[in-house]
Amino acid sequence: MAAVDSFQLLYRQIARTCNTYIEALAIVGAWYVTRKTICLVCDFYNIVRLHFIPRLVSRRDLMKHFGKWALVTGGADGIGKAYAEELASQGINLILISHNRSKLESTATAISDTFKVETIVIEADFTRGREIYQPIREALKDKEIGILVNSVDVPYEHPRSFLNISEDKLWDLINVNIAATNMMIHILLPGMIQRKKGAIVNISSGSCCKPTPQMAMYSSSKMYLDHFSRALHFECASKGIFVQSLLPFHVKTNTATRTDGFCINTWLAPSVNVYAHHAISTLGVSHRTSGYWMHSIQFLFAQYMPEWLWVWGVTLMNTSLCRKAAHES
Repeated sequence: MAAVDSFQLLYRQIARTCNTYIEALAIVGAWYVTRKTICLVCDFYNIVRLHFIPRLVSRRDLMKHFGKWALVTGGADGIGKAYAEELASQGINLILISHNRSKLESTATAISDTFKVETIVIEADFTRGREIYQPIREALKDKEIGILVNSVDVPYEHPRSFLNISEDKLWDLINVNIAATNMMIHILLPGMIQRKKGAIVNISSGSCCKPTPQMAMYSSSKMYLDHFSRALHFECASKGIFVQSLLPFHVKTNTATRTDGFCINTWLAPSVNVYAHHAISTLGVSHRTSGYWMHSIQFLFAQYMPEWLWVWGVTLMNTSLCRKAAHES
């Protein structure tokens, strides 16, 4: 009987001690869940505030806030071209830079005829490195450019491992995806600071939010742009300069409904024109955004997703795309 009493006493002591730890853990768990819930609600509120509320008010006058001239690199096609058209629709004159002169002239003529703005084209191949920037500097020295859109980039034709990328391709990725943005800002930022107004839009990618195997170089170059843009914004905001990191996911660059080998719905992958129309409404409002409401939701889920799950998912997808590309070749 004494042994039974001793066991019951020991059990009560252990239970009392465990209850104390359980209560402490319950408090920590409740605090964690509350904190995450509040963060999630705030994130969804920011999506509504950024992408839906501005539609209920009048359109922001970008010319008044930043100036009457804008420069768009990679402005002959893709997001760059669509963004240039959105700027022109607000009466902003354009300078378009690309390596394809025929596309440049065709785009500039179409924009000028449609929106009745002045357009200038500069042919420049950013893959050539430092030698191209002095002629660009000379061509721009008399222009008061209020908006710079760095859209030019070198994409992957399809996902591939790092060692399967040629040395020339690596240098192209560095010279275009990284160096071109830095150099164009270095050329135009002093004038913006002198006028105490200006906007810089650096088009990064949603793939920068987590490590992306088989797109290591591309996603890392886009991560550089994102971090660089955010740091530059804090550095220049007090000088009247707005720097935005734009983080798009998939967009359709033509009428096809397939993107990178997968069929993607239009509400997940909008056309470049739809994307640019949404993205430009965030200029001067958010210094870091996906630019499109569904892309913002995708980016939100990607941020909350465990890194191992993201890596597993993109590895599975990119491996499938690699096999498809190898089969087609």
